Amino acid sequence: AFAEDSMRCGSRLVTRGDAKHKVRSLCGEPTDVALHGYTRRAPVYEYGFGYSRYEYHGPGWVDLPIEIWTYNFGSHKLLRKLRFVGDELDDIETDGYGY
Repeated sequence: AFAEDSMRCGSRLVTRGDAKHKVRSLCGEPTDVALHGYTRRAPVYEYGFGYSRYEYHGPGWVDLPIEIWTYNFGSHKLLRKLRFVGDELDDIETDGYGY
């Protein structure tokens, strides 16, 4: 398996950083969803747009769930595993052929 920055669902494209609701609306329901624990991160708040955007790292820490969504596009295509940290698509991997 190797990491990628994007995944095509028909004519639509999802990329790292997309929210769960966007991935679900573009690709449909995943074949499988598995919880793989939690990670602790400082909360990040973003303000502004473009070059005037800046981030503020909030106080304390938050525990974010790690979910692996598996998409099976059939026996002639590779399985795709999407790793979400909180609500954000963090990683996309390709696995063996589907079923």
